[in-house]
Amino acid sequence: MTFIRTMLLALLAFASFGAAAQQREEKVVYHVTDSSLATTALNNIRNHLKASPKVKIVVVANGAGIDFMLDGAKNSNGNPYDAAIEELSMHHKVEFRVCANTLEARHIDKNKVIPEAKIVPSGVAEAARLQLQEGYAYLKP
Repeated sequence: MTFIRTMLLALLAFASFGAAAQQREEKVVYHVTDSSLATTALNNIRNHLKASPKVKIVVVANGAGIDFMLDGAKNSNGNPYDAAIEELSMHHKVEFRVCANTLEARHIDKNKVIPEAKIVPSGVAEAARLQLQEGYAYLKP
């Protein structure tokens, strides 16, 4: 009888764990360190949103990765990034964050950062904070 009771308790615990895991919010940080991969990152984000519309996504950029979030930035086809970022930001609530350390090191005025992007003190610290403190999965295009 004790064995059966133990098995039933184990099954109930497993079922509870499975239900909690299914209800957990999906959160992902995309870390961009090279703007030549920005188009790939934005395409990956669109595909991610199609597959999982309720996902919460934060894009963190530092180093050469910030360039696509600067005013007037264009992809290799000459298309501006700001329209794609604005669309993802407004309609899908994707957040964009730019590293202040990079801006300072490269002598870029923070007014050059597009309005949809928030400036954070450190891109790498922000990516780590999102993972460790807020439970975000880490993806790097």
